[in-house]
Amino acid sequence: MQQAAIIDLDGTLVDTLGDFVEALNRTLAELSLPPLGGGQVERMIGKGSENLLLSAMAHLGEPDPATRLPEAWAAYQRHYLDVNGRFSQVFPGALEGLQALRDAGLPLACLTNKPLAFARTLLRDKGLDGFFSHVFGGDSFERKKPDPLPLLKTCAALGTLPAHTLMVGDSQNDGLAARAAGCPVVLVTYGYNHGDPIADAPHDALLDSLAELAHWPGVTGRPQA
Repeated sequence: MQQAAIIDLDGTLVDTLGDFVEALNRTLAELSLPPLGGGQVERMIGKGSENLLLSAMAHLGEPDPATRLPEAWAAYQRHYLDVNGRFSQVFPGALEGLQALRDAGLPLACLTNKPLAFARTLLRDKGLDGFFSHVFGGDSFERKKPDPLPLLKTCAALGTLPAHTLMVGDSQNDGLAARAAGCPVVLVTYGYNHGDPIADAPHDALLDSLAELAHWPGVTGRPQA
């Protein structure tokens, strides 16, 4: 039985692709670079905003993306602050899944590679913040997922051992971090995984909806039928 759960945000709880596309393309326009389509952006998200900007600039042929990162990062923060939550929606089943975890008595933490300020605002605006005793972003710790450090730090904040702390995410970043930290991990099939099959990522179960957590034996303690 699990004693707590750590939940990813983008691609797991909230479909934020529209926010990313809008903020990124506004930023690229400031840099005199052409826009990217949603499919292109989807394959670049998940490893933090800085990585998204570097990946986008490199994809568009910018010869030295790192040199332009400070300029791009300043513009991106400004634009993302403006669009945060406006082009996104909570995934079907997400509320039911969070409620199932809470009904099982599990304290919950949200752990995302999104900057913490953006994560807190999004959770509040989507009515999800009340589920979480802790929220940590990509700038909360020295390293981001897929490094295990954020999971280990989050387990410490929750007061639980990794082996008894469930990770719920949507990408290889979550699966790899969970395996390295020693956490069990379930992944959703509808999120963002850099264009790779989610079944190839480390996982203990794949869920088509977070609502399935209400019946998952790792949460309920009931044997699987």
